[in-house]
Amino acid sequence: MNADELRALQAPLKTRYREDPAAADTPVSAVGRLDGEGVTCRLESGHGRAVAGLHPATGGTGQEACSGDMLLEALVACAGVTLKAVATAMAIPLRGGSIRADARFDARGTLGISKEAPVGLQDVRLHFDLETDAPPEKVAKLLELTERYCVIYQTLRNPPAIRTSHGTPR
Repeated sequence: MNADELRALQAPLKTRYREDPAAADTPVSAVGRLDGEGVTCRLESGHGRAVAGLHPATGGTGQEACSGDMLLEALVACAGVTLKAVATAMAIPLRGGSIRADARFDARGTLGISKEAPVGLQDVRLHFDLETDAPPEKVAKLLELTERYCVIYQTLRNPPAIRTSHGTPR
């Protein structure tokens, strides 16, 4: 896809959202099923299924997806798609490359061993290794705009309010 094709694809959406801002409010969701044996949650989406389980550092086997890994995968996927869209719009040719997200977590927190140990991923790092002949200033602008427009990156940088609820027990 080139910049003109991307603009043509997005132009009617941008027009619609400018004229009707409420139309841009786009719901996303995920559903997990708690069934079967073990400490797992089966995720279902229109894009396939995954089974999430405990990380080996907290007693898991490593055979199921770790939710921390899945969060980093979502960050990498979003950053990759965003980067490709921005590069296309800026006419920056990319021959290839890779994106890597790394983080760490203190297993003592999630296991309830230490109230001082944080629960959650810490020190999230996102690294881009791009194959391009674009000048450094264009690459810097590309990365700046990728950060600005990446939904998952911005969600992690500026966490939304999160609420929990429960239904009636069955």
